[in-house]
Amino acid sequence: MTELHQAAAAGDYDLVEEIVRNNSCNPNQKDLDWNKKTALHWAASKGQTEMVRILVENGARACLRTDNGWTPAHFAAESGRLAVLRLLHSLHAPVDKEDSSGDKPVRIAEIYGHEDCVRFLEKAEVESRNYRQMAISNGLPLDDTDEEWEEERKEARLQERNQ
Repeated sequence: MTELHQAAAAGDYDLVEEIVRNNSCNPNQKDLDWNKKTALHWAASKGQTEMVRILVENGARACLRTDNGWTPAHFAAESGRLAVLRLLHSLHAPVDKEDSSGDKPVRIAEIYGHEDCVRFLEKAEVESRNYRQMAISNGLPLDDTDEEWEEERKEARLQERNQ
């Protein structure tokens, strides 16, 4: 776990700002000991909206996934962090990606009984799809895919077929 991971998990805003301002740690580094969580996953799960904003403004990618395919939106949905979900959505972060089990953040929010998050995510999913289509049509850049995770999924599917 990097110093940035620790600061995000502990909610130490000042230290997170100092670390990202000094570029002393990659904000997208995945912690192999904690299921490949990034600092952004920690901040989202803790409901630290301002820290999520700071991390994203300093290069954290909201599309990165843990080993089971969870995005920061999955973690925010699990813990009922509506403000974080709203912020992620406003930043065009993917709030509608399926994890390894086929569950989207809206399903995670349903499981944990966070009805306000469910209502928001149902609308946000439609808006996200529409935004992606518009961005693709207009040649706008999108950062909604964790290439490393997608490649690992392809390899795992190939291995399953070959067994």
